Amino acid sequence: MNNGAYGLLPDDWARLCKEEGWPAFRAKQIVRGLYGDRVVDWQALTTLPGPMRSRLAECAPLQPLREVERTPSGADGVTKFLLEASDGERIETVWIPADGRVTQCVSSQVGCDMHCAFCASGQLGCVRSLTASEIVGQVAVLAQAMGQWPNNIVVMGMGEPFMNYDAVLRALRVLNCQQGPNIGARHITISTCGIVPGIERLATEGVQFELSVSLHAPNDAIRSRLMPVNHRWPLAELLPACDAYTAATGRIITYEYTLVRDLNDRPAHAAELIRLLRGRKARVNLIPLSPVAEFDGKTPSHADCLTFLDALLKAGIHTTMRRSRGKQADAACGQLRLRKLRESRHGTEKQ
Repeated sequence: MNNGAYGLLPDDWARLCKEEGWPAFRAKQIVRGLYGDRVVDWQALTTLPGPMRSRLAECAPLQPLREVERTPSGADGVTKFLLEASDGERIETVWIPADGRVTQCVSSQVGCDMHCAFCASGQLGCVRSLTASEIVGQVAVLAQAMGQWPNNIVVMGMGEPFMNYDAVLRALRVLNCQQGPNIGARHITISTCGIVPGIERLATEGVQFELSVSLHAPNDAIRSRLMPVNHRWPLAELLPACDAYTAATGRIITYEYTLVRDLNDRPAHAAELIRLLRGRKARVNLIPLSPVAEFDGKTPSHADCLTFLDALLKAGIHTTMRRSRGKQADAACGQLRLRKLRESRHGTEKQ
């Protein structure tokens, strides 16, 4: 079972029990223990006999991620966690409470190879993809730490989900499973920088997960400057793929648009974005830039952000502005991991 315990669906557990000669009801006990009792150690699942627990540790290791650091942002309750995998690699996940609900932002890779200009995750490239068990494991570790499962999942952390497609989809099916965490499909969002084959493949899966596409610019010139992926799949390929996805699934895509002062936040850019999206079934999520040391872009003024928002709303485009949260928690994706790596390297150099 190379997926690890958290990467297995109920049918996989039933199959494993059959292979091991265990009664069928043991599969339900396992699933209940993992997701009802939130165990992170097989020895804690005392409803199972000792020899069975020992065997599970061999054939379906839990391999829990170890919490290295948590960084709260203050009164808003947003907390970023730095977790360490069994091989020593580190990833980030974020706990975001709001209005009686909790959203967890999870990572799909250790680092990222997409190199978007304002994303700290891509500064050091992608080390490896996460397994399905490690993706679900992020949620399991925080569920135990915080005493509850989140209500919403966004795959918006470190990495590009569609560059780790199979593991991400398996993990989301586990999280969506009724016998498992039972997080509703429409409360699960996959965020992509615009990998067209991934969008096309997701359209065929028959799932109701939400899809978010990082747009960040109203034209190819600006988008290519911010997002190297645009050289491979420019807007002329990306947007028709998104239209086809909506036609096939009935799901409306959310386009993420990070506002960068004087680069893509002017009224002319708003007008260009309106022309690009008018007539399309689309939502726009505006995000004031969270500064990253390696990117010289600046956060627009609040007034400029509101002017941009107002222009889209008046044009009839469903638009929201993401409320700035988590500023004290290394807010931009990958910042906490990058900071810890640099601290480690700096400490080594001083020795």
